[in-house]
Amino acid sequence: MEDQGGGGGTKQMNNAYVDTSKAEKAVWLMKCPPLVSRCLCAPPSDPSRLVAKVVVSIDPLNSNDDDSPTKFTMELAGAEVGHIPKCYVMDMFKDFIPMYVFSYTPQGKISVEGKILNRFDMRPHNQNLELYGKLYRERTNKYTVKSRQIQVIDNDSGAHMRPMPGMISFSTSGPPEKKKTPAKATDTKRTRRDRGEMEEIVFKLFERQSNWSLRNLIQETDQPEQFLKDILKDLCVYNNKGTNQGTYELKPEYRKFGD
Repeated sequence: MEDQGGGGGTKQMNNAYVDTSKAEKAVWLMKCPPLVSRCLCAPPSDPSRLVAKVVVSIDPLNSNDDDSPTKFTMELAGAEVGHIPKCYVMDMFKDFIPMYVFSYTPQGKISVEGKILNRFDMRPHNQNLELYGKLYRERTNKYTVKSRQIQVIDNDSGAHMRPMPGMISFSTSGPPEKKKTPAKATDTKRTRRDRGEMEEIVFKLFERQSNWSLRNLIQETDQPEQFLKDILKDLCVYNNKGTNQGTYELKPEYRKFGD
């Protein structure tokens, strides 16, 4: 910063003149809740109406040498506040780094508005704690409640609503299900033989042994399961009980034919 004159009250900084005529003016730095800040900054309907007032409480019985702090209270105008708590305590502090207040004009001019003398932290007064707590709960509930939205889906085929491969599926609690054996890749590649040819193969297999399970027949013939079942339905009987339970054997008329 470079001084450009003896008593003009103007200094140059970064090739711009700064007005320092108010550099020694005492100002207050106040930290207030957002709701109070909005109330103070809102343009009043009547410019002559009082927005807020600061009440200074001094005990006349205390001597000048007493170090007891002076009490400050701010009261917001009722007409401008509505349901916002009106009374606030201003705790004053002096132990902070010296600071100045600067301002900019629309033309880009920089001015020093004053030197910060006291710093104040604002908090609700005891008589407004209940109202302030209610206001705080309402604000918390407002931001915790999720607003639901209804969205119209253009693509109504439902393809995007199907679970994609790799997505985690959640199952309800219950007894663990038995792990299913994955189907072999060859099941989808089996091709049907001619019906007459397959019947001859079945007869030859039953010449080897009289009872076959469906699984073993599929392995021997390498044919689709449903196609093989249709042939066995015509040529064989299924044993539901007895020593050969769960197996197929030729019908009596075909056993005679084979003999």
